[in-house]
Amino acid sequence: MKKPELLVPASSLEVLKVAVIFGADAVYIGGEAFGLRAKAKNFSKEDMREGIAFAHVHGVKVYVTANILAHNYDLQEVRQYFTELKELKPDALIISDPGIFTIAQEICPEIERHISTQANNTNYETYRFWHRLGAKRVVSARELSLQEISEIRGKIPEEMEIETFIHGAMCISYSGRCLLSNYFTGRDANQGACTHPCRWKYAVVEETRPGEYLPVYENERGTYIFNSKDLCMIEHIPELVSAGIDSFKIEGRMKTALYVATVARTYRKAIDDFFISRETYEKNMPWYLEQISNCTYRQFTTGFFFGRPDETTQIYDSNTYVKEYTYLGIVGGRNEEGYYRIEQRNKFSVGEIIEVMKPDGENRLVTVQKIRDESGSEMESAPHPKQVLYIDLGQPLAEYDILRRQEKEEKADE
Repeated sequence: MKKPELLVPASSLEVLKVAVIFGADAVYIGGEAFGLRAKAKNFSKEDMREGIAFAHVHGVKVYVTANILAHNYDLQEVRQYFTELKELKPDALIISDPGIFTIAQEICPEIERHISTQANNTNYETYRFWHRLGAKRVVSARELSLQEISEIRGKIPEEMEIETFIHGAMCISYSGRCLLSNYFTGRDANQGACTHPCRWKYAVVEETRPGEYLPVYENERGTYIFNSKDLCMIEHIPELVSAGIDSFKIEGRMKTALYVATVARTYRKAIDDFFISRETYEKNMPWYLEQISNCTYRQFTTGFFFGRPDETTQIYDSNTYVKEYTYLGIVGGRNEEGYYRIEQRNKFSVGEIIEVMKPDGENRLVTVQKIRDESGSEMESAPHPKQVLYIDLGQPLAEYDILRRQEKEEKADE
């Protein structure tokens, strides 16, 4: 069996580095244009250059998204963008639009072209079509079952790769092609500006009673009728491998470094354990399940992999995430006095017990001994997001360790 690639999202240069350190085989990112996450921080040309270099030094690939559904006015800028990417040398471009695919083939044929899930890739003839045009890989539509993916694997060229989402948020629309956001707010999901209206609360209006809003109920569970649970396949690595999937893709280019580190580390260990032995993988399953629930999520489902989803895959009573940990920051370098630099993300205080999350799977409880600001002044707490601080946690740390705090149970659903 071929060990699949673990493909992890990154919203920024900082998160890319975390993804690399915490176990990704490849990272996918967006530039400042033509990706489907326009509100993500995304990468400037300079950040992309640094991120690609950092990843390559660690033996990790970088794929750049250019998967909008393009209009005429996009095409000239796409040409300019791909000319810049040619210089930066990412390992692949993720594309959904045939016009953009053609331009990429003309301008940077040496860069692999992967076909985005937005292209609705639901059958083996579609895969063959893209292969004949020069695509190296196709991302399967999320509406496919494992049986269908296995059938595709058996009917496409051996060198062609299948990439499949195995974890993260699910979209209510077919392969993500949604018009709700455009209709309600004028922000086009297919141009990267989705407002996620599938997470909103809805009501019904009877046409002869304008202004009288009737809540939509499903067995009295609530009104969030479009709100899907999140995909999680950590318990089904053997089935995913057997289906012949080449790349396991994590959703989440809007997510924090804590989320990316948690998911990457957990799937990295699960995949590696399975390739040691089935017994090792099954023995460590409780650890995977505990760890994967340590990042924000909306309850879990297996999506379409084992058949069509039913009413149990929706969340009717809430649109909120479960949040068990708060992200505090990433450990940076050490100064001459032995304090570690961090750019703080959420408040913490001297004397507080927090957790250090390490790439090898260790979670270490520590007590905050001292906090200093950039001028060296002592502080009792770190209340200002993104403030640069220097901290002493009473023991040695490593660059890119993640700092987090476990939330109290009563706050878990907030």
